[in-house]
Amino acid sequence: MIEYRIEADTAGMRLDKHLRKRLPNVPVSHLFKMIRTKKVRVNGKRAQPEQLLTEGDVLTIRGDEQQLVGAERPKVDPPPPPVDPSRLVILREDDWLMAVDKPSGMAVHTGSGITGGTLVDYVRAFLGPKAVRNDFAASPAHRLDRETSGVILVAKRRPAMVHFTEVFTHGLSRKRYLTLVKGKMPRDSGVIDLPLSEHQQTAESKARRGVNMQAAVTRWKVVKQSSEAALLSCVIETGRTHQIRRHLAAIGHPVAGDKKYGDFAFNRDVRARWGLKRLFLHAERIEFPHPEGGAKVAVEAPLAVELRDVLKRAALVP
Repeated sequence: MIEYRIEADTAGMRLDKHLRKRLPNVPVSHLFKMIRTKKVRVNGKRAQPEQLLTEGDVLTIRGDEQQLVGAERPKVDPPPPPVDPSRLVILREDDWLMAVDKPSGMAVHTGSGITGGTLVDYVRAFLGPKAVRNDFAASPAHRLDRETSGVILVAKRRPAMVHFTEVFTHGLSRKRYLTLVKGKMPRDSGVIDLPLSEHQQTAESKARRGVNMQAAVTRWKVVKQSSEAALLSCVIETGRTHQIRRHLAAIGHPVAGDKKYGDFAFNRDVRARWGLKRLFLHAERIEFPHPEGGAKVAVEAPLAVELRDVLKRAALVP
């Protein structure tokens, strides 16, 4: 029989996922059978595969320890990612989290056509052996578009990731962005309350129940206005994919440099005259409760140099 207590950095993990990591030589089907036949118990009670473990839980696994654990598999360290961790700009770091100033052009995760050089690669290279704690690898707690620069939070421990999941799910953070948009705004500030279609809805889902519209609210305020463009400060109350870009395009003031939702003639003009070669969208500030104790934390990322140069050429800053 195997019995042990769940530690803080394992808290928040699903039981079935934890067992797969703890007993890698046991077939997954057998692990589920053990749970189903009550050979796995949490605090002496029948367990469920999807239940979340908490710190201090006592996990009991009935069976022959030698057979369950088996011969240990040799650990093979993955090759280091081809990145220079010294390039990473750290805005804040403690035992729970990192706040990083992500540059434009760096993807947060791997994906379609993206195989390396991601924020995940840089963070884990920077942390080295400390990147993994109790089977949890340091990971971004939310997302920024690849072409968007600015502050992004990284959870260094599983309890921190669980905390941030709650924070972003329940709207307990406040995110502020700076963006340059086409045209003259009709007033000094405003609210865009416009539902957006679910970005990753499948074709099958659309055919079955129609387009799924999600509530989305963006608050904007003019920082500086010219006859051709406006520098806006935007706060989002919801976190929909491309929300600021889609909302501002919908009201006729697309973000400068936006190749997906923008005004292509305007983009060519600002590139030629002001030297804008990227999306002008910057995550300037984020406020959130800290994972340890809940104290309010605010982190800011200065506007990227290339964006400040654009504003100077556009006569929007001195």
